[in-house]
Amino acid sequence: MGLFSAILEKLGLGSSTVQAAPQPTPAPAPTTPQPAVAPKAMAAVDVVAKLEGLATAHKEKLNWKTSIVDLLKLLGLDSSLAARKELATELGCPAEKMGDSAQMNMWLHKSVLKKLADNGGNIPKELLG
Repeated sequence: MGLFSAILEKLGLGSSTVQAAPQPTPAPAPTTPQPAVAPKAMAAVDVVAKLEGLATAHKEKLNWKTSIVDLLKLLGLDSSLAARKELATELGCPAEKMGDSAQMNMWLHKSVLKKLADNGGNIPKELLG
C-alpha cells in the first residue's frame, strides 16, 4: 500500500483493500420478488471538517492547509523527507522539483489535496489553487 492510499484510508476515502469478486450464490426460492439493489453513489467526504477536528484535538498547532509535513503529521503518518519523496514519486512529481525539497513540498501539498478531491474529498477551491 502506498502512502497516498494510507492518506485516503485515514480520511475515509476510497478503499485501501482490493475486494474480491463476489461469489455467485444460488438463487433464492421464488417466494417473493427481490428488489434490485442500486449501487450507492460516492458521497463526498468533508475533508476540511475531518482535518479541522483532528487539528483541534492535536497537541501541536499544525498548519495542514499549507504544509504537507503538518498534513501528514496530523494524519499520524510518516512526514520524513524520505516518506515525502516516496509520496512525490508515487504521485508523479516532476524531476526538477524533486531536487529542491521546498518546491517538492509545495507541489506535493497541492497534488495531495487535488487527489483527495478527485477521490471524493470535498476540498474548497481556495485550497486547490
